[in-house]
Amino acid sequence: MNELIYQKNQFVEYLQIEKNASFLTIDQYKDDIENFFSFMMSESISSLKEVDYSLIRVYLSELHSKELSRRSISRRLSCLRSFYRFLEREQLVHHNPFLNIRMPKSENPIPQFFYEEELEHLFTVSDLTTPLGQRNQALLELLYGTGIRVSECKQLEISDIDFSLTTLLITGKGRKERYVPFGQFAADALTDYIEYGRETLLSKSNNSTHNVFLNARGGPLTARGIRMILDKMVKDAALTVDIYPHKLRHSFATHLINQGADLRSVQELLGHEHLSSTQIYTHVTKDRLRNVYMNSHPRANK
Repeated sequence: MNELIYQKNQFVEYLQIEKNASFLTIDQYKDDIENFFSFMMSESISSLKEVDYSLIRVYLSELHSKELSRRSISRRLSCLRSFYRFLEREQLVHHNPFLNIRMPKSENPIPQFFYEEELEHLFTVSDLTTPLGQRNQALLELLYGTGIRVSECKQLEISDIDFSLTTLLITGKGRKERYVPFGQFAADALTDYIEYGRETLLSKSNNSTHNVFLNARGGPLTARGIRMILDKMVKDAALTVDIYPHKLRHSFATHLINQGADLRSVQELLGHEHLSSTQIYTHVTKDRLRNVYMNSHPRANK
């Protein structure tokens, strides 16, 4: 087992130093590799050199029996393929048994998003006379107004905000930086929160922090904390919809495209490396356009 841990740690170091991978990606890779190690132990396999095609087929069967999505299975296979590619490069294994494994066809679910009326209702639930209400309003305005990821939001610092140009300096996946504009609603909410609410929250902590969003004790807000805040806002708004930070990101992109924004611009705002990642939002637009056509054109239906 010590050998496996050493090889995993070597790979993690490679991801950090050579690939400049994000903390989120590294944590996901570690989880996937450790999951595979557990499977190896259950099959009495103690070395990565012993892994072969037939063993991987058993592993795949186990993943299917757990009813994991094709996307999750594909991600785990991709991680292990990269892991073995690294081990092969370092001459720690002789071959990569994952090269001959076909990836399951990925699902392309249409992203869930909020309708504009639902969001408008959400913007009215925070008590703007309290520090936490000011924080929650700024959080909601920023997530929807910029489309940034929750991982990018939680690490946002005061120095990353330029109020004169109304832009954020965002450090995204792979520590790549990009500038994202924000609108007047987000600017007003951020100003109120930073000048009043944040100062009150910060006074409750003995430690100084530069993070924009703080918890009730004055420490940096976590990703889990952001999800809990959004869940409570939906409950307060008496909405019967699910909410998660990425749904606001989906809404941001969908509403931009519905209003005529081009894909390349949306790709840049979202920080997508490939345009194909952004193209999922065109499906939403196509569905909307088809519904408009079917309900509006005099020759659409008999």
